Amino acid sequence: MQKGKIDVTTENIFPIIKKFLYSEHEIFLRELISNAIDATQKLRTLASVGDYKAELGDQTIRVSLDKKKKTLTVSDRGIGMTGEEIKKYINQIAFSSAEEFLEKYKNQSNAIIGHFGLGFYSSFMVSDTVEILTKSYKKGSKAVKWSCDGSPEYTLEDIDRKEVGTEVILHLDKESKEFLEESRIEEMLKRYCRFLPIEIAFGKEKEWKDDKYVETDKDRIINETKPLWTRKPVDLKDEDYKKFYQDLYPMSEEPLFNIHLNVDYPFNLTGILYFPRIKSNIEIQKNKIQLFSNQVFVTDSVEGIVPEFLTLLHGVLDSPDIPLNVSRSYLQGDPNVKKISGHITKKVADRLEEIFKNNRDEFEKKWDDLKLFINYGMMTEEKFYDRAAKFALLKNTDGKYFTFEEYEKLIKENQTDKHKSLVYLYATDKQEQLGFIETAKNRGYDVLLMDGHLDTHFLNHLETKFKDSRFARVDSDIIDKLIMKEDLAATDLSARDQQELRTVFESQLPGGANYMVSFENLGENAQPVLITQSEWTRRMKEMSELSGGPNFYGELPDSFNLVVNASHPLVNRVKEAKDKSTGKKIADLDEKLKPFEEDKASLEKEKEGKKEEEIPQAQKDKLEKVGKKITELEEQKKTVLTEYGRKNKIVKQLIDLALLSNNMLKGEELVKFVKRSVELIK
Repeated sequence: MQKGKIDVTTENIFPIIKKFLYSEHEIFLRELISNAIDATQKLRTLASVGDYKAELGDQTIRVSLDKKKKTLTVSDRGIGMTGEEIKKYINQIAFSSAEEFLEKYKNQSNAIIGHFGLGFYSSFMVSDTVEILTKSYKKGSKAVKWSCDGSPEYTLEDIDRKEVGTEVILHLDKESKEFLEESRIEEMLKRYCRFLPIEIAFGKEKEWKDDKYVETDKDRIINETKPLWTRKPVDLKDEDYKKFYQDLYPMSEEPLFNIHLNVDYPFNLTGILYFPRIKSNIEIQKNKIQLFSNQVFVTDSVEGIVPEFLTLLHGVLDSPDIPLNVSRSYLQGDPNVKKISGHITKKVADRLEEIFKNNRDEFEKKWDDLKLFINYGMMTEEKFYDRAAKFALLKNTDGKYFTFEEYEKLIKENQTDKHKSLVYLYATDKQEQLGFIETAKNRGYDVLLMDGHLDTHFLNHLETKFKDSRFARVDSDIIDKLIMKEDLAATDLSARDQQELRTVFESQLPGGANYMVSFENLGENAQPVLITQSEWTRRMKEMSELSGGPNFYGELPDSFNLVVNASHPLVNRVKEAKDKSTGKKIADLDEKLKPFEEDKASLEKEKEGKKEEEIPQAQKDKLEKVGKKITELEEQKKTVLTEYGRKNKIVKQLIDLALLSNNMLKGEELVKFVKRSVELIK
């Protein structure tokens, strides 16, 4: 028996391994099985080139538990090791045999995983003692046993063993009792080893017999050695892809379609990506792509491999060319990653364009599910935008679909305003904004339906891409201002009438929001009162809500425009009734105002051309006194008009009708409106 010290290149390597080397302790099983796969692949390679003459035999990798001995064992029928090789590759940490082997057999080696030589030592994260029983494939070599208790001390001795291969026995520590449970090991094997290329056996198959499950003599193989992505697309059918998806994501809805990746130059990349049915919640879709390296599971956090928008896809990616750190859990920066990322983006875009060109009807049927994914990609990846602009669709309120180019041609002649700007009208809720949509359509305009989760952000992005164009929500202003063909005609109402009617209408406005009252000539057949909301203000509020950050705009009260149709008969009735009811009082107050306004004008004229210090104090005092009197009389006028407005049922009814058409009249106010409507009809 030999005793010695492990040649470590870092002080206290074992505490570091035990605590920090891997983010999850369960990873040790993946590393041990990966080593067993390597050893088996090496022996197969040697046999294929004639360097190993004996029969390969059963090369199943076996995982077994012994609860009494508190051991977990991983055994293989691979290349094995001599005593000298153990000294070289086990005792000298971070010197990997895979590098040397790859160099010698680089043309034949198939799926050699190890790069760092540290994987084996992950077993010390869960073990008090680790033993290796191994025999090399080399003729005349002796079987040896290596043992280490987690310190730099080890023992190495000859043993009797006929079979070529390696057996790693972990004597689990007290903190790692969970790994003695069959269900826990099965869970780990399914997670990390489900698609490994060599059969892995864990226990025996069970069958139902005499009202209970009993073990058979048949090995329970836990992995599929030839998963779908390793096979040629020409050999597969749609049913194969659908079944594989259901195996990956049980109980999930059937995907829209898939992309089979198979690249061997300038890097190796295989995989199958599925387009799930995405509705509105982006976050719940993420972490669905599983990353493999030569069929060994690495991670399902692939943000470093693919652009963020592609993390919405489901499926698998497998590449030995993606550089991984020692734990194979986090990506290192490398040019290959960007190349692979760019290639995946291109493949996704090509596949979408292919479906669009070959079967547009089918593409349109799936558009509502694809829309969020494609729009998100176009906003976050410039190269994807350039490709997707050919097949991305806009949907109008009639349910028809158009490419960007098609829609521009459709609206260009009719929806270009006097400033040569092309106006894209849109609605976010077809039912709630129906009145505004109908008004626009009656003018011959088309209205897009943009009711998606990201549409506010997306239309902002499109405005930066579409030349001389802007988007306007159909209820953000009167239609003649949204697409202004010519200057609007002035209303017949005088400035004084507008000011007085403004006060009348303001008296009946609901609380909780800010309203700006304005007057426009909309024609006798248009609504008497409309409520619109500024495009800019509303967009800022919606984007703040979506961003998830500090919501400055969301804390501000809503601001609306109350547009009074000055040419509507009902508005004229309100004006006439206002003049009849308040005319004499307002005239009397105007008469009292007249001398004060004349005094103010005279005093203001005397100030012209003088500096502040040149104006006598008496003149300043008189101007202040006159100003206060004018304010007092104006307030009296406002009080008269407000009291009149509050009693006027027609004014309240017109405002409530506008609120109702915007779905803004609810609860008690809606009940009052219905009651008032009955009274007015009588």
